[in-house]
Amino acid sequence: MKNPCLLTYLNKEMQMPSTKEQIIDFYNEATEDYSFWSKDLNMHFGYFVPFKTCVFTRDSMLNRMNDEVFKRLNVFDQKKHIIDLGCGMGASIRRGISNYPKLAITGVTISPFQVEKGNELLNSERGTILNRDYKNTSFDKNSFDGAMAIESLCHSGCSTEALAETYRILKPGSTFVIADAFTKKDVGEMNPLAKYTYKGLCESWSLESLGNINRVKADLEKLGFKDIKVKNIWYRVAPSVLHVPFTISSFILKKLFKKETLKPESIKNLKGSFFALLSSLSLTNFGYYIITAKK
Repeated sequence: MKNPCLLTYLNKEMQMPSTKEQIIDFYNEATEDYSFWSKDLNMHFGYFVPFKTCVFTRDSMLNRMNDEVFKRLNVFDQKKHIIDLGCGMGASIRRGISNYPKLAITGVTISPFQVEKGNELLNSERGTILNRDYKNTSFDKNSFDGAMAIESLCHSGCSTEALAETYRILKPGSTFVIADAFTKKDVGEMNPLAKYTYKGLCESWSLESLGNINRVKADLEKLGFKDIKVKNIWYRVAPSVLHVPFTISSFILKKLFKKETLKPESIKNLKGSFFALLSSLSLTNFGYYIITAKK
């Protein structure tokens, strides 16, 4: 005899979009939010350096984050071809090929919208965006002189699978740089507020999970990466995170003034930004790190 409750549950599960589908839908629809966050369409937080970036100018901090990643990739005046894993609309790519004339960058994203619009914005032979999953890129092994991932691997929980694929496609001696938020402990060990923040972040921004910094470092070592450096830069990122409440308020007021309704993806993005602000206040549970590792 068939169990109607079980059949109802299975039917519901089959109809639910996968995490990958949720990510695609989210970024296909939420680009307007990021254009409000950054005129350059940077889809990440910034890096503050006293007397070099302005705490009141968000894009100066966001672009500084790009610069810090490229600096660690050692691309100065060298002919290199690197990959941007989860490149979004290609803001980091545009920054890189603009500042480094000998650099070529291939970006990958699972959002068809980002591929189309991002390539239109690039308009360069040294930069291109492809519709591929960074967990299975289909590139030959030893293809790239470096790899970067700015707030993108979090969508897979900085999975071992994604790290292994990156190791495979990198040339020996090349560098991998990650800039992202991580947990400092297992979710089960967090206090109730931190658990609430963690759950809110994952649900709002379609994250499978946030990577645990200790597990990620161990994974990199097991895969064969060398000279691994892990640096918590939350104090550099915090000034741009503090822009969140003001940006959210301005975005909502703009919509109300134009009598426009907020899209579900926009609401999720706004919630995610709020939870990101909360996580930045929970220093024993969360951190923002730059990781460098060599193959």
